[in-house]
Amino acid sequence: MAEILAVGEAMEPALALLEGGDIVAIPTETVYGLAGDATNGIGVARIFEAKGRPRFNPLIAHVADMAMAERIAIFDPLSRKLALAFWPGPLTLVLPQRPGNGIHPLVTAGLDTIALRMPRGFGGDLIARLGRPLAAPSANSSGKISATTAQAVAADLGARIKLVVDGGATPVGLESTIVKAEGERLRLLRPGGIAAGEIEAAIGMDLLRRGAAGVEAPGMLASHYAPGAAVRLNAGTVGEDEALLAFGNHRAEGWQHAAAFLNLSTTGDLREAASNLFAYMQDLDRSGACTIAVEKIPFDGLGEAINDRLSRAAAPRDNTEPTT
Repeated sequence: MAEILAVGEAMEPALALLEGGDIVAIPTETVYGLAGDATNGIGVARIFEAKGRPRFNPLIAHVADMAMAERIAIFDPLSRKLALAFWPGPLTLVLPQRPGNGIHPLVTAGLDTIALRMPRGFGGDLIARLGRPLAAPSANSSGKISATTAQAVAADLGARIKLVVDGGATPVGLESTIVKAEGERLRLLRPGGIAAGEIEAAIGMDLLRRGAAGVEAPGMLASHYAPGAAVRLNAGTVGEDEALLAFGNHRAEGWQHAAAFLNLSTTGDLREAASNLFAYMQDLDRSGACTIAVEKIPFDGLGEAINDRLSRAAAPRDNTEPTT
């Protein structure tokens, strides 16, 4: 079973595992990540093995600073502007790879682009000490709910990894927003911890919405973030055999008889809802209900990212191949 160490005592053990080609679960401001040396094929393969993740879905490479990012990717002016505005933070940029950057091909799934992010806190410190980027998808079994606490990581992946670094509950609670430059415009590939409006304000133009063909970045498969229970969205009524994931102060009919009940934010605060989303879905999934009914959540600000995650959790699941 994985050892859980607080951030104050985990740096050296984490470095030792990464240097040996192993993987470590670490806290970031978004969700917990399952980290391996992005230049080490064995370490990256262990990420896929532990998650059960399809190898055609790329991973985000995490960097310590702009100098490391520049060695890995080629920045256009718009992407550079966003990096300066939002890094370190929950923004991922999809960029052309710089030739000879040393990133293992498993990280990019054979694409000529790479997804880069600069995390805050322990993750950034760990990368700086290692001196190499870390590939780090969310620290959960592929297709399942992302972990926002060390205990959630250990409950899911504890038998498959050696160390979970405990940094407490993650403050953002959603994965990073992913954008990609297309000529003189930027396309939103995945909504996340930075609202689209914040990015649009920083660049002075509207983002193009997702519409690219195929998998260009992490988190773009249709079925994703799925609990064991089925998920039913925009619920106006609740059955006695259903759990209810509520939002705000207007309840779905029959909510008093739900098998389990949690409210993402009683005040309708989308940031609070984003922070609670994955942990509350895990709690409701453990209730034993066959279905989680979800009340309607607005699309404003971070609501776009919350609805994106919920729609993927509710998507039809193809059991012939693992999801991510």
